[in-house]
Amino acid sequence: MLRSLNSRHGRAFLALSFVANIALVIYLLQLSTSRSCLQGTTDDRSNLRTVTSVAVEHERKEESVANITYENLEGVIFVGGVPRSGTTLARAMLDAHPEVRCGEETRVIPRIIGMRNRWNKAEREHQRLMAAGLSDQTLDHATRAFVAEIILNHGKPAKYLCNKDPLVLNYMHDILRLFPKSRFVLLLRDGRAVAYSIVTRNVTISGVDSKNFMSAALFWNKVTERMVRDCKAIQHRCFRVHYEKLVSSPKEWMGKILDFLEVPWSDNVLHHEAFINSEVSLSKMEPSSNQVKEAVHTNAIEKWREKMSHDMQKEIYKECHMLKELGYSP
Repeated sequence: MLRSLNSRHGRAFLALSFVANIALVIYLLQLSTSRSCLQGTTDDRSNLRTVTSVAVEHERKEESVANITYENLEGVIFVGGVPRSGTTLARAMLDAHPEVRCGEETRVIPRIIGMRNRWNKAEREHQRLMAAGLSDQTLDHATRAFVAEIILNHGKPAKYLCNKDPLVLNYMHDILRLFPKSRFVLLLRDGRAVAYSIVTRNVTISGVDSKNFMSAALFWNKVTERMVRDCKAIQHRCFRVHYEKLVSSPKEWMGKILDFLEVPWSDNVLHHEAFINSEVSLSKMEPSSNQVKEAVHTNAIEKWREKMSHDMQKEIYKECHMLKELGYSP
């Protein structure tokens, strides 16, 4: 599943690592010298051996990291969906697997891929870039290298590397151009539950009135329509999972997810809460972090029905056609 990226990027990365190691050696030598002046004379040869040992170990570590980055990232797993659809839970369950690493939301990956997407769509800007000698191939190589570095270096190495930024699945076709063997897990949830969660938890999303159920629901409808359309177009690369089914039958649906990803089964994925702060790292800045500290449960499936007015529920169902398309009842 995982293959080598462009070898030039690997060589560039190793070259940068070598320069960084030289700088590290110089810095440690200077630090060693200054300490010697302050604390008295020391054995210079011993200091040099220590500094050299540190630098060599650092270089070995960087070389290992570089190998993982540039040889294993063509088939990244991308987990996403509309925010508040269960993406954090899904990635936490995957993170509990001993051979998978997703990690916290990077936030920058969907931004950089979105920027690359806009450069293609804006004809005038695209012409300017071409005129400046920045070909599509060059821009793709640069974007791929940036995304690869982020995915690798914001967490520990793993056999199966994964990224979870909910809205990154807005760019599935762009990602496949950059990482041709990528696979996508699209989390889907009742749009009324998503709208309720966005409003009651005051989740900030660009272009959405976080105090208005209808605004949040229309956002869900628009984004879900695009993601489902793109997922259908690349069925062999994209797997759809309903949040309600995942929490109701976690063993069945995690089994389906892992089969799709061609990742061997591990019982750990059913007990992600036991691996919090070890295999599963959480960000204090993500709204869902506190919720996924608990074992998988079904408490949130119908909670919105109790809190949202019946009239609002009916209005949202009327305006958001994706609810019916995805099989949700009024």
